[in-house]
Amino acid sequence: MPDSHLVNIHLDEKAVVRRAADVEHERAVAIYDLLESNVFKPIGDYTGPYSLRLRAEENRLQFNIFDAEDTRRLGSVALPLAPFRRIVKDYFTVCESYFEAIKTASPSRIEAIDMGRRGLHDEGAALLRERLDGKIEVDENTARRLFTLLCVLHIRG
Repeated sequence: MPDSHLVNIHLDEKAVVRRAADVEHERAVAIYDLLESNVFKPIGDYTGPYSLRLRAEENRLQFNIFDAEDTRRLGSVALPLAPFRRIVKDYFTVCESYFEAIKTASPSRIEAIDMGRRGLHDEGAALLRERLDGKIEVDENTARRLFTLLCVLHIRG
């Protein structure tokens, strides 16, 4: 599947909000890592590579898939956001604890919180892969990075 990958990704946001520097860094790293290495294959008669416009709207996560030049829309996939709410909320809570802990906590405490954070991230990525099954094929690392972007899209001012 040499052409089954993303070459461009945009977060479509109706109301762009000012985010904390660490959140912007995570967004930028996720996009960079996605573009460096990913598996993204929409199910159907499509030929990649692809551009992706990702948006959260009306309680759905919308994957708008375009050709590599980002000029021709090839299709879209909408996933309900409700199944992700608990994981995203828990993930944000643990991330807040982590960023507080790195200021004053012991290394073992920071490591324990980080393990919980990674576990929730893995759970979110697995749920995303499950929900995309039969619609878009993604590998584990692509799902992890897309879950990061899903979380970024949840942040409102």
